[in-house]
Amino acid sequence: MIGVIDYGMGNLGSILNMMKKIGAEARIAASPDDIAQSEKIILPGVGSFDHGMRNLEERGLRSALEDCVIRGGKPILGICLGMQLMTASSEEGNLPGLGWIDAVTRRFRFDDPTMKVPHMAWNGVDVRRPGDLFEDVDSEPRFYFVHSYYVVCRQADDVLATTEYGHPFVSAFRRGNVMGVQFHPEKSHRFGMKLLRNFAEGAGR
Repeated sequence: MIGVIDYGMGNLGSILNMMKKIGAEARIAASPDDIAQSEKIILPGVGSFDHGMRNLEERGLRSALEDCVIRGGKPILGICLGMQLMTASSEEGNLPGLGWIDAVTRRFRFDDPTMKVPHMAWNGVDVRRPGDLFEDVDSEPRFYFVHSYYVVCRQADDVLATTEYGHPFVSAFRRGNVMGVQFHPEKSHRFGMKLLRNFAEGAGR
């Protein structure tokens, strides 16, 4: 069973619908007990960094996640804000992040007025590490992005994929059982379906 974390920061319905389409068992995980009973975890997120961290803390979910993910080794996939919360910090806020990945989150800044923020579009992904989440996804995968901030990994080995928007940025990372994607696989049609199926069926073991 895959637990989709409910901490008041995401459209959980679209993720559950996509998991149902690919035949994966998933349910809302809104309590520490729900997290403990999940075999794998998805941490979604739409909104601000500090708000997300506060909600995880106030609902007792941060410590439960750390027990299961960091000490227990359960596979977890962060999506959009969920990915950013796994980093050490963000220019969007003042609170420290989960710090599971040696990375920081920065805001897009462009001198070119034609480069709009947020980055809101379908965009290509350059897969740096074959296998993992991107096993048999497509030779030229495309995913749907909506974000104003992006992750900078300090360890090159953590980078799974990059995307170009004004400059290259990390669009997917992985360190052991901790995985994150900046795009929204639940809104990315067949590309997202395959990626989520990979997570559900094998990635992170």
